[in-house]
Amino acid sequence: MPLNDTIARVTDRIVERSKDRRATYLDRMARAADEGPKRAHLTCGNQAHAYAAMGEDQDKLATGTQANIGIVTAYNDMLSAHQPFERFPDIIRDAARKAGSTAQVAGGVPAMCDGVTQGQVGMELSLFSRDVIALATGVALSHNTFDAAVYLGVCDKIVPGLIIGAATFGYIPAVFLPAGPMTSGLPNDEKARVRQQFAAGEVGRDALMEAEMASYHGPGTCTFYGTANTNQMLMEFMGLHLPGASFVNPNTPLRDALTRAGATRATEITNLGNDYRPASQVLDEKAFVNGIVGLMATGGSTNLLIHLPAMARAAGVLLDLEDFAEISSATPLMAKVYPNGLADVNHFHAAGGLTYMIGELLDAGLLHDDTMTVMGEGLKDYVKEPKIRNDEIVWEDAPRETQNDKILRPASNPFQKTGGMADLQGNLGRAAMKISAVKEEYHVIEAPCRIFEDQPSVKEAFKNGEFTEDTVVVVRFQGPSANGMPELHSLTPTLAVLLDRGLKVALVTDGRMSGASGKVPAAIHLSPEAHLGGPLAKLRDGDILRVDATKGTIDAVGVDLDSREAVTRDLTDNSHGVGRELFEAFRQNVGLASQGAAVVV
Repeated sequence: MPLNDTIARVTDRIVERSKDRRATYLDRMARAADEGPKRAHLTCGNQAHAYAAMGEDQDKLATGTQANIGIVTAYNDMLSAHQPFERFPDIIRDAARKAGSTAQVAGGVPAMCDGVTQGQVGMELSLFSRDVIALATGVALSHNTFDAAVYLGVCDKIVPGLIIGAATFGYIPAVFLPAGPMTSGLPNDEKARVRQQFAAGEVGRDALMEAEMASYHGPGTCTFYGTANTNQMLMEFMGLHLPGASFVNPNTPLRDALTRAGATRATEITNLGNDYRPASQVLDEKAFVNGIVGLMATGGSTNLLIHLPAMARAAGVLLDLEDFAEISSATPLMAKVYPNGLADVNHFHAAGGLTYMIGELLDAGLLHDDTMTVMGEGLKDYVKEPKIRNDEIVWEDAPRETQNDKILRPASNPFQKTGGMADLQGNLGRAAMKISAVKEEYHVIEAPCRIFEDQPSVKEAFKNGEFTEDTVVVVRFQGPSANGMPELHSLTPTLAVLLDRGLKVALVTDGRMSGASGKVPAAIHLSPEAHLGGPLAKLRDGDILRVDATKGTIDAVGVDLDSREAVTRDLTDNSHGVGRELFEAFRQNVGLASQGAAVVV
């Protein structure tokens, strides 16, 4: 099937836009690769320090020429998704030895849980943690003793931060090894129902706690299709996972076999052999387009509208929101996974999952099939699924029909003809909106606005019964330079109650929403942000706002914003407490949300 015209046009535009930056990046990576294995340039003293604690592998490291694999791990046992990584280094080291190579834990990177910090002060560090993870990855790999790296990370900011680090060290191969989702617990729609009941005062905290614990109940990724699981999809669509690796549950024979196979594959694709696959070549313009197609086809997290541009910049690729909008216009929405449907990611995987989707999108001409992956050339390897045969992992042809068309549909008969994102532009600036889970009657909202400057104020107004008519709720001074751009997901139950009461309600903010947010129409990432004097800072209570996802517009109606002074806010309290004082330099130097809200790229 020839490549879809829109996908081809957008790709060509990205290539042209990125031409100079990408050429400079690739030249740097080629020069680094030409220097050969880094250990050869270390002094004896350097190497003795690096190998002193390596036991049985010490002599091999000191005298051999085999590959040495660096493990960059985001393990901690507070994140359910990352707890399984505790076992991974031993599995990887053993697999490397059997392949005639060695492996070392190069370093750890921080990994915070947005579920714990949601609605809390700590969430103001969440987005910046991505840059810290990239920096920590750089520290881990700075010893120059590794021929390839495997990356252990799953959740929201962790994978994007690791990708930025992997791209920076793009002259060595990168294999991402996921931990998989937890087994299914309390259905996500039931959890959401209890949350709304609690927000409305219909049930107490005991019922809420019972529901939350029944939902988040064991090791593995949360089972809804939020940012963490969207990250896993991306790694597969972009060719950095082994095929079929994303949604295999933790602590199962297949999960362990995939981890061993990933370590073995990392040893096979270094510059020491004949199948060199550096991360710089995998992370090209076409791979990022494939990732965006996957994002739209699955109805993935809005957080990737920030993360993908930052990830791409690290590899010399420049993405723009118009790229996302155009790809969305050409990509069918093929999946219904919570919050876009009732199924969780385990149900999605059982229905055919990413293997089925990649095959369908390839057949429809919506994916580039001439990319380099950690497995080979093109995505043909990713339409096969892993199986264990005679204690060995093999990839076999997967069914080419959906196993449940209420969860997963073919590209020719999708849930929607277009993907789940809209690029909104108007006199308020530029914003993004996820529409895959929003009812069509809410795609256009025009109503007076109520202006708030934090989440608690919105909840207090709700408790006081102040929302009695159609309203656009504006929450400003939530951008990256104001307070680190926290997610405003804790507003979702409150605003969902208003929708259920028959009101038309939308959210407009320069902050973020969680990847788990769905049914509430939300124009997010509004740029330029209020703290920088953007139009959002010129709004007043009662101004009529129109948020139109069908036309891609966001405007204050009948208001001359240029004639108004921007309001300011005393942000002193945002600069201290729970570690915020350590991030002042980040807030002062962060880029625009539309460019990835990054500090290090």
